[in-house]
Amino acid sequence: MKDDNKYVEIFNLVKAYPNPYGDPIRVVDGFELNIRKGEIISIIGHSGCGKSTVLTMVAGLNEISHGSIAVDSREISGPGPDRAVVFQSPCLLPWMTAFNNVMLGVKKVYPHGTEQQRREICEYYLSAVGLGNSMDKFPGEMSGGMQQRVGIARAIALKPKMLLLDEPFGRLDSLTRMELQDVVLEILDREKVTTMVITHDVDEAIYMSDRVCMMTSGPNSKVGKLLSLPFGRPRKRAEVLEHPAYYELRGSLVQFLEDESHDSPADEVKESEEAVA
Repeated sequence: MKDDNKYVEIFNLVKAYPNPYGDPIRVVDGFELNIRKGEIISIIGHSGCGKSTVLTMVAGLNEISHGSIAVDSREISGPGPDRAVVFQSPCLLPWMTAFNNVMLGVKKVYPHGTEQQRREICEYYLSAVGLGNSMDKFPGEMSGGMQQRVGIARAIALKPKMLLLDEPFGRLDSLTRMELQDVVLEILDREKVTTMVITHDVDEAIYMSDRVCMMTSGPNSKVGKLLSLPFGRPRKRAEVLEHPAYYELRGSLVQFLEDESHDSPADEVKESEEAVA
């Protein structure tokens, strides 16, 4: 019997890279996390702690050095349409319209669907992200926010079991960023897609997630702390900001990051160099 509380199981995950002498250096070391079906979980931590490394291993784009990842009780062994990724850069094909960029994946995932069925899927998800009137535009004719909307539509249209968002709003201005957060949350509430969000933004992590996973500083990064959030879904930004626990939760996240910054070996090296100088 499948356990929806362990819809995604990440067990003792390790990623090691060789140093110049050929010795393995563990960037991620013993990362463990269970994600519930339909849950949105953010991963936050300092730059270089291995957040994106974890995501690319879950996506099957980065080989696992040790440990295992299972999605819906099946251990992954490489990339697949059950896991869709949205990166910070939307990575659209510039010679294709927004519609055709989405259709490219839809054709692969629905090979037996009729042309009309596939067209309806593309139109539905492009409309869901607010591009109903821009389907025939090319990437060069769209703003950065519009391009990222296409990337989100392309990923969700695949009907993945898991959506992986790697700092998807990192290049956008604050207003566009907030607008797209709401667009994504609305779709996820409707589609019930299990989601992992990589972010540097404490407020984004709190607003978008059911839980926040805080990673220790690298090397040898792992889960340092998990924080459950009391906000219901669907989310309303004003209600989250006015919740009596908001600033306490935010303070807990900020304190963890500050503590990890002080404990970081990289910081110790930097301090030593400054002292010598």
